[in-house]
Amino acid sequence: MSRINEEDADTVVGGPSYPVLKHEDLKKSDQIDESHDNHSTGTNPKKLERGSLHEFSKTADYALEERPFFVPIAKDGMIAALERIDRQLRDSGRTGLLSSKVPVSWTGREVSPGFLGLINHGGLPKILTKPGRYPGFPLRNWWTRQWCGTKGLSDTAIQFQGLTVVQVSQNQAAVISDPQNRIFVVKNSGFVAYAIDGTYDVLAVVDQTHLSTSIKDTVTDAILGSIDEIKMRSHIASGKEQEYVVALFLNIPANNCAILQRGDDLELLPAGQHYITNPNITLRGLFTLGENQLELPTKDIFTRDQVPVGLRIYLKWQLMEPLKLTKHGYNTPYDALRDKTQSILTQIVAHLDYGTMVKQRSLGPDNLEDGSDPSSAFIDALRTRAMDEMHEAALEYGIILKDLAVIDREFKGDIASTMDKLTTRALQAQVEAANVDRENSNKVKQEEGALAVARIKAQSRNAQADSEAYSVIAAAKAQAERTKIEALAEAEAIRLTAEADAQAVSIRAAADAKVTDQFARGMEMRRVEVTRVQAFGNKTVFVPTDGTGVQMGNAMAVGMAAGMANGHEA
Repeated sequence: MSRINEEDADTVVGGPSYPVLKHEDLKKSDQIDESHDNHSTGTNPKKLERGSLHEFSKTADYALEERPFFVPIAKDGMIAALERIDRQLRDSGRTGLLSSKVPVSWTGREVSPGFLGLINHGGLPKILTKPGRYPGFPLRNWWTRQWCGTKGLSDTAIQFQGLTVVQVSQNQAAVISDPQNRIFVVKNSGFVAYAIDGTYDVLAVVDQTHLSTSIKDTVTDAILGSIDEIKMRSHIASGKEQEYVVALFLNIPANNCAILQRGDDLELLPAGQHYITNPNITLRGLFTLGENQLELPTKDIFTRDQVPVGLRIYLKWQLMEPLKLTKHGYNTPYDALRDKTQSILTQIVAHLDYGTMVKQRSLGPDNLEDGSDPSSAFIDALRTRAMDEMHEAALEYGIILKDLAVIDREFKGDIASTMDKLTTRALQAQVEAANVDRENSNKVKQEEGALAVARIKAQSRNAQADSEAYSVIAAAKAQAERTKIEALAEAEAIRLTAEADAQAVSIRAAADAKVTDQFARGMEMRRVEVTRVQAFGNKTVFVPTDGTGVQMGNAMAVGMAAGMANGHEA
C-alpha cells in the first residue's frame, strides 16, 4: 500500500502488517512496508522522473507522531491499550477511564466475555472490562451513572463520550479526523484515543479491494481501476453543512497505473492499493500499459483534385511511458494518436488523385504496386512513410505504435457523387460480366458433367457387352466340348457294341461249328428261319442273291412292277 501525505502536515497512516507498541518501531515497520511495496510493484524511485514515486511524501505519517492519550493497539489487545490510556489520564491528574466497579454474581447489568460495558459518568466515559453482573441504582453508588450498553472487543470502530477505538483488518482502511480536523488513515492496525479538546471522528471504513466507482477508458471501455472518495461534513459560518473530499482511495489492477500531479510535478503510481489525503495532490488520470486496438474515423481530407474523402483507420498501440503522454497535455493515448494520424494522412492523401483512391480499394500494407502507376509512389508513401512517421511521433508520447491501416474511405461532394456513379456503373458492368462468365462456366461445367456421365455409361455398356460376348463364347465352347464328348462316348459305345456282337457271332459260330449232329444242324437252321420271319414279317419273300436266284428275283420284280402299272391305268 502506498500513501501520499501532506507536505507540511502528517495526514496519512498506513500501519505495518502487525500492530506494535512504540511509535519509533511503528515508523520503522511502516518504512519497511513502504519499501516492500516499491519492490513488489517493480518501481524504482531513482529511475522515475522529477516528482517520482514517494517524492511527494517524504514527511513522517501524522498519525504516528507523539500525542497525548493516543495509544496504538499492540499484540496484547484493546484492553491493554485502554489500561495504558487510563494510567496516562490518572498521571495527568484527570479522571481515569476504567471503572473500579467489580462484578457480582447475583443481579445487575450483564457484561459477557468479549464485550465492554459503557457507562456515562457525568459526561465522562467509564469502561467495564471484566465480564459479569454489575448492580444498578441505588446499590454501589450508581446514582451518578447511566448505563449505555455494551460493545464488542473486536468491533471495528467504537466512539463513546470522547473515547475512540479503531481496529481494522488486513483488507480495511479507516479514515479518521482528529480534533484539529486533520485527516489520517489507519490500516492493518488500530488505536485507542481519548480527545480532551474535540473528537476523533471515524469518517469511513473502506474495503480496499472493492471500491465504489469503476473507472473505464472512454475510448476502449477497458476498466482502468476503481476509486472511492471519502467526504466529511463541515459546518460553515452560515450554519449550513457542506461535504468536502478528504481522502481518495485507488485500486489499480495489474499492468495499469495512475498519474498524480502536484503543481507542475507529475508522479507515476504503479498497480496496487493506494490512498491520497494531501489536498495538494490531484489524480491526473488512470492508464493501461497493455495493448489496445481501435477503429476511428478521420476528418475530411482533400485529394490532389480537391475531392473530399473521409478515412476510417485501424490503430494498434501500447502505452509504455504515461508520464510523457501527460506532459504533452493528453489525457488518453487515443487523443495523441488521433491528432498525429490526422496530420500525417492529410499530407499523404493531398498528393493522391481521386482515380487512384477509387482504384485502391484499401490503403493497407498489402496493396503492392508494380511501379507503372504514377501514383504508386504515394501509395508506397502511405504504407511506409505514414507508419514510420507515426511510430516516431508515438515514441515522443511514450507510445509504441504496432499497426496502422486505412480500412475504409468515403468520398464526398458533387464531384465524388458523379464519379461514384460512374464508378458504380463500371463496377456493375464488371459484376454483370463476371456473372455472365460465371453462368457460362456453370453451363460448361454442366455439359462436361453430362459428357462425363455419358462416357461412364458407354464404358459400362461396353463392359456389359464384353461380359455377354464372353458368356456366349464360353457357352459355345462348352457345347462343342459337350458334343465332342458325347460323340466320342457314342462311338466308343458303338465300337464296344460291335465288338461284343462280333464276339457273340464268333462264339455262336464256333459253337455251331462244334455241332456234329445233322438233326441239330437242321433244327438250328429252322430256328434261324423262324427268327428271320419274325423280324421281317410273314409276307416277306426272300430271294436268293447269288446264282440262278438273282435272275429269278429280277424277273419277279419286273412282273410285279408291270402288274402295278396296269392297275393304276385301269
